Amino acid sequence: MNKRFALAWLVLFVAWFLGSFLVHGVLLHDDYMALTKANLFRPEAEAQKFFPLMILAHIFLAGAFVWIYARGVEAKPWLGQGLRFGVAVIFLTTLPLYLIYYVVQPMPGATVVKQIVFDGILVLILGAIVAFMYRRPA
Repeated sequence: MNKRFALAWLVLFVAWFLGSFLVHGVLLHDDYMALTKANLFRPEAEAQKFFPLMILAHIFLAGAFVWIYARGVEAKPWLGQGLRFGVAVIFLTTLPLYLIYYVVQPMPGATVVKQIVFDGILVLILGAIVAFMYRRPA
């Protein structure tokens, strides 16, 4: 592990964690509160007990994201590469996971669409961030 990788991992962790808070803790908060009443989600107080696992999950997400990007980075414009990588990650994780959850859990369709769109935008931003951090000097 070199300094660039470690720094990119840290930056991605912070960006992903804050972005996830914005998406799930702010933008989707009311949607999720309605789902706690239907016993599809844990109540906030109960979920807080598991918060260290949320941090751990974001550590793994950020590390894997940077690791995969760093292995495939090419000598091409960084922004295009980052956005393409973000789209690939969306197709590999975000989109199928929310669709699978929708199939097996009675989630409202509108909530699932919001999850896909908001998390998709976040992943595109994360792709741009990691690409910026791995850009080649001109």
